[in-house]
Amino acid sequence: MRAFLASLLLWLPLLGAPAFAVAPDEVLDDPALEERARALSAELRCMVCQNQSIDDSDAPLAKDLRVLVRERLVAGDTDGQVIDYLVSRYGEFVLLKPRFAWHTLGLWAAGPIALVAGIIAIVLALRNRSRRGFPVAAAGSAKLSEGEEERLKALLEKRDGDGQG
Repeated sequence: MRAFLASLLLWLPLLGAPAFAVAPDEVLDDPALEERARALSAELRCMVCQNQSIDDSDAPLAKDLRVLVRERLVAGDTDGQVIDYLVSRYGEFVLLKPRFAWHTLGLWAAGPIALVAGIIAIVLALRNRSRRGFPVAAAGSAKLSEGEEERLKALLEKRDGDGQG
């Protein structure tokens, strides 16, 4: 029981870590603006952590960005204007989900291209294998020749005769 409680105490801070990222002094009084700020913060990358949104990050730069988002919303900016402002200041890397544009086409196309290339590679490998005399067959469908069956039988009898069976 004591070990369980100790492990629970170790894991407990990790389970709630993202919830502690936004400090109480950052929260806006207007619930609608705060909801918009949280939604925007979830779409923006922490430039320090790079794998977290600024909403989840405890880094000082993430806090600065969260405050900046809230300041822009209070000033009356739309969500799009806030995003455009941050992109103009930090580049598109600040977006967790990059925009679809000509200069990001390679990024968006890389996944489907890799999938198609992998399927083509598998088909070509299977085709080459069957041409070289290695038939593509289901497991267990290959039959042994009579000589192979006799040799297998002799090996099994030898093994059983040695007392290993």
